[in-house]
Amino acid sequence: MSNGNIRDFDEITSFLGDYGLFQILVMVLLSVSTMPAGYMGVIVVFVSDTPEHYCRSPNSSSRNGTEWEQENGFHDRGSWMGPGSCSRYKLNENWTEKAAGFNDTEQCLDGWVFSTDKYTTTIVSEWDLVCDNAWKVPFSTSFFFVGALIGSFISGHLSDRFGRKPVFFFTMILQTVTALIQVTSVSWVMFTILNCLRGLGQISNFIASLVLGSEMLSKSARVTYILLGHSLGFGFGYALLPLFAYFIRGWRMLLVAAALPGFLFIPTWCLIPESPRWLLQKGRVEEAELVIRKAAQWNRVPAPEVIFRAGDCLELMQNKDEEEQTYTYMDLMRTHNIRNITILGVFIWISVAMVYYGLSLNSSNLHGNIYLNCFISAAIDIVVYVATWLLIDRAPRPTLLFTTLMFCGIMLLVIKLVPEDMPIMVQVLALVGKTGVSAAYCFIYVFFTELMPTVVRNMGLGICATAARIGAIICPYLLYMGLYSKILPYIIFGTASIMAAAVSMLLPDTRNSKLPDLLIQTKHIRRYAVDGRTEFRFPFYFNGVMFVDGSTL
Repeated sequence: MSNGNIRDFDEITSFLGDYGLFQILVMVLLSVSTMPAGYMGVIVVFVSDTPEHYCRSPNSSSRNGTEWEQENGFHDRGSWMGPGSCSRYKLNENWTEKAAGFNDTEQCLDGWVFSTDKYTTTIVSEWDLVCDNAWKVPFSTSFFFVGALIGSFISGHLSDRFGRKPVFFFTMILQTVTALIQVTSVSWVMFTILNCLRGLGQISNFIASLVLGSEMLSKSARVTYILLGHSLGFGFGYALLPLFAYFIRGWRMLLVAAALPGFLFIPTWCLIPESPRWLLQKGRVEEAELVIRKAAQWNRVPAPEVIFRAGDCLELMQNKDEEEQTYTYMDLMRTHNIRNITILGVFIWISVAMVYYGLSLNSSNLHGNIYLNCFISAAIDIVVYVATWLLIDRAPRPTLLFTTLMFCGIMLLVIKLVPEDMPIMVQVLALVGKTGVSAAYCFIYVFFTELMPTVVRNMGLGICATAARIGAIICPYLLYMGLYSKILPYIIFGTASIMAAAVSMLLPDTRNSKLPDLLIQTKHIRRYAVDGRTEFRFPFYFNGVMFVDGSTL
């Protein structure tokens, strides 16, 4: 069959329409399924927050202090006990007055008293993760993203090997069950290990739902699903977190409330089909036809007698020389085009995730009410997702990504110019800057879904998401550095955002393009002419002159 007679998947299934009952059902179910991922990724803001604390006195039998201490204000008690939260004044033998040496201090030998104004308990107050043990807080958060990194890497391969649907439901159960087991943690070590498993389930489920929905929808419905469905579901889940946390002040019960909704999605196994694109790529044409025919029944439209012609599908979804090919991560480096897209994607996703999660997890450090700050941060995400959906087809993809990241970077660097006595202005600039990176974070899922071909799409997105977790692993320590220099995290986040913006302009535009299926259909990055030939290579500058692999332009 000649190439001119080959039809692509979107053309073959165009008789289904864009927004029939089948498409709407798939979009709604998969979008709602992302809500747990929305709050599971940032629940650490409340579970691992550090309440105000001071050294417990030797004759205190309660974590809330002695009767005298409870009758006085928390700050008054703290100042009476010592000059800081990690040391106390040495007391006389009656334990009621300061020793003769006013400046004599000692470590908090009897533990700490934690404020219960915000929380009844957090992992910090339960296991005394302050002072010399304060490093354990960012470590446990980073370990969640280590799990997400592992999940991003292996889930792509498993999904491409065994199917999108089984991986989607397995990781949903993993995320839910792990959170419930985490509630029973008896030590920080147990909590941290389970945090890693929860992170593995969270990101794997998020990516699987993204790819599963994208491959079953037409182009217009796909963009609507990713931005108004998938991303909004994530945003609404994020917005529910401060509401749950406000009424549930203990970290264990908060995790229970966050885990239980996951069980509600198990019955949807009967409603969500396998990706027909994946079935075709595996040569399972009859099963793919069955999915499309059921979709036609739900949409009440007639289906052709033969949906996928043999030569049509095999040439479309597989290489001509092979009955069936198994793809691996090495295929992401096989050709110039897919290699360039992968390398650029890794850098962009690291930067975007680091900035996004850095600003999201920083809610507890901002001036004002932590619950309100977290809700405003989530509300910003929701508004941005809608705005991105409205703008996505009005500008080239690289230009839109460049604009959002550059805007974020500039806003964060401007914070350097704000006087220290204006914390409200810092908060405003940080939240305004977050609008840019939030738009970029949801947009790169659309962009790179369109850039990666079907045969390696889940692995390609998995590699990018793995890179993103590296950025997320780093961000808790960057925020921890804010204890010594409040401006330093913003400078790092702003610089990373601007660098990612510059790199994004090398990406090809996929607006109004069909999803690629084979590696040979991968778009090339921006072209540069070398000796009369067109090469797809990375340029670099030296003394104002552009070079490409040693050649001057």
